[in-house]
Amino acid sequence: MARHPGAQAWVPESAGTARLREAARSCEGCDLYREATQTVFGDGPEDARLFLVGEQPGDVEDREGEPFVGPAGRLLDQALEDAGVDRSGVYVTNAVKHFKFERAEETGRRLHKKPTRGETVACHPWLQAELRAVRPDLVVALGATAAQSLMGTDFRVSTQRGRVYDLELGEAGRCEFMATVHPSAVIRLSGDERDEALARFTADLRKAADLVGAAH
Repeated sequence: MARHPGAQAWVPESAGTARLREAARSCEGCDLYREATQTVFGDGPEDARLFLVGEQPGDVEDREGEPFVGPAGRLLDQALEDAGVDRSGVYVTNAVKHFKFERAEETGRRLHKKPTRGETVACHPWLQAELRAVRPDLVVALGATAAQSLMGTDFRVSTQRGRVYDLELGEAGRCEFMATVHPSAVIRLSGDERDEALARFTADLRKAADLVGAAH
C-alpha cells in the first residue's frame, strides 16, 4: 500500500514563492515523485489578486516543469484572453505537484491518472504555503480535485460552480473562492458542445476577473 507521509516536512516556514518552488523540488511527501520527471510548482506574481488552482500537471508540464503549458494550458490561455485577463498577472498552480500517470500498453504513452484523496491531502501543505505567500483576493478552482482540496469532499462543481464562497487561509486571513471546470473537460468535447462549454468557462473566468478588478 502506498504510504503518504505528507509534504509538511519539506515546506519551509514563512517562505516566498521562489523559496517554496526550490524546496518543492526535493519533496517526497507521497510516492508520485518516484515516477514523475520533476516537481511542477506554481507560477505567477507573488502579488497576484487572482489565483487559479487545477488538479495536477500533465505530460507536457511534467517534462517542462511549468504549470498549464500543455493542451489544457493553451485552452486556459485562450479563455483568459477572451475574458480580458492577462495571464502574466495571475498565479497558476495545481493541488498536486507531480504528474500521476499510467502507460498505454500498445504505445507506452503516459496517460493521466487521477490522484487519490490521500495524494491530494499529502500535497496540500504546498498549496497552503502558496496561498500564504500570495494572499490572493480570489481563488478559482479548476475542477473537482482542486475544489475539494480546499472546500472538502462534499463540494460539487456540478451544482456549486460559479458561486462565491469565503475561504479561510489561516494566518493569512481569508479570501473569496469560486469553482469552475478544468479546461481539460472542455478539450474532451467537440462541435457545438465544445463551443458552448468554452463560452461558459470563459464567462466564469470573466466573472472571476470582475470580482477582483483584473479584467482590462
